[in-house]
Amino acid sequence: MRFSIVTLGCKVNQYESQAMEQRLRELGHSQVPPGEDFDLAIVNTCTVTAVADKKNRNVIRRLRKQCPGAVIAVCGCYAQVKPEEVRALGVDVISGSGDREGFLALALETLADRRKRESLDQALKRREFEILPAGGLSARTRAMLKIQDGCNNFCSYCIIPYARGPVRSLPLGEAVAQAEKLAAEGYREIVITGIEIASWGWDFHDGSRLTRLLDAVCAAVPELRIRLGSLEPRIIDRAFCETLAPRENLCPHFHLSMQSGSDTVLARMRRSYDTARYYESVVLLKQFFPGCAVTTDMIVGFPGETEEEFAESLAFIRKCGFASMHVFPYSRRPGTPADRMPGQLGNAVKEARSAAAIQVAAGMNRDFRAAMIGTVQQVLFEEEARVFPLWTGHAPNSIRVYAPGEGLHNRVLPVRITGLYEDGVLGTAE
Repeated sequence: MRFSIVTLGCKVNQYESQAMEQRLRELGHSQVPPGEDFDLAIVNTCTVTAVADKKNRNVIRRLRKQCPGAVIAVCGCYAQVKPEEVRALGVDVISGSGDREGFLALALETLADRRKRESLDQALKRREFEILPAGGLSARTRAMLKIQDGCNNFCSYCIIPYARGPVRSLPLGEAVAQAEKLAAEGYREIVITGIEIASWGWDFHDGSRLTRLLDAVCAAVPELRIRLGSLEPRIIDRAFCETLAPRENLCPHFHLSMQSGSDTVLARMRRSYDTARYYESVVLLKQFFPGCAVTTDMIVGFPGETEEEFAESLAFIRKCGFASMHVFPYSRRPGTPADRMPGQLGNAVKEARSAAAIQVAAGMNRDFRAAMIGTVQQVLFEEEARVFPLWTGHAPNSIRVYAPGEGLHNRVLPVRITGLYEDGVLGTAE
């Protein structure tokens, strides 16, 4: 059987798609490249914004047009929250954001008898963490390890708690075992991922916290780089830094979710911190991990955001000195409190503010990369660059590095940084 998998959205979706890919290959099925005909197409959907919903529908329609007689199986957050919209597209199998093994079984059954099937639960009632195999294809240098699912934050702009349910955590022993397995398979870096990894361990009700898991994983696989997914700033305290700073294989790259640099906007967003607490986390990280990259997300044009509040945000990001930023104009998401808030801003305002924030972010990114010139970075090389004979990979702080070489795939080499280049820096392997 020939199958195709299309993944939209976050790293958790990528992780779960990789797990389904592994399982189908183990059963003897073959994956086809994009654009080739298939017998089964799996669409792992995202629903973080209304724009994401539209992308899901476009992908499903395109796949149906490409192979009219194939089975189209749809899972993920969009299918969980809007099953009626997925159903209207005439797909063959619908499942939500959980039970990937069960979803695959339904898809294979439908492939055999052509009967439509659905399996949907109530996400908010989930209490168990589904353990899936970590990793990806053997050729990849980097593997993802999902340690957590769900979110209890209920930010006013976000639908994800309703799509993913409450916090559930992978047991520490299982996390260590999966990390050791990935090391044995030849991966050089593990990305710790989840819907909201800072909440790992809350559901155990025994005092378990993310710091303990990270320390255990770093200790178990000292030869692998451990890179963190997005973090809530509240997890960054002195204990976090004192425990993990000695772990040389923990990548000094910390993506701290911010969303706004204005306290009044943060309050409307129902974020669990203010700018003072956020800045405290930034200061601690730069103190204990010298030269680290602190990166963030920023939403501009949130309902009611005034010029003064936006100016506060710009001043705050300059104060933090981020290595890089993702800037998003606010996108309304039906079903969230923010969608019903007064003061919805027009696209022209949101686009102008987005452009202004991106300009500030680009300057900070250039400054951060320029500060790396003259340093030596341990670079994990991943692939050949467009320009021969350059190869490209990432430094521990996440900055992309280009260097001349031959056959560097999956090698970690010291590189002396000599200048800026495209979206990263240029160097020479030593």
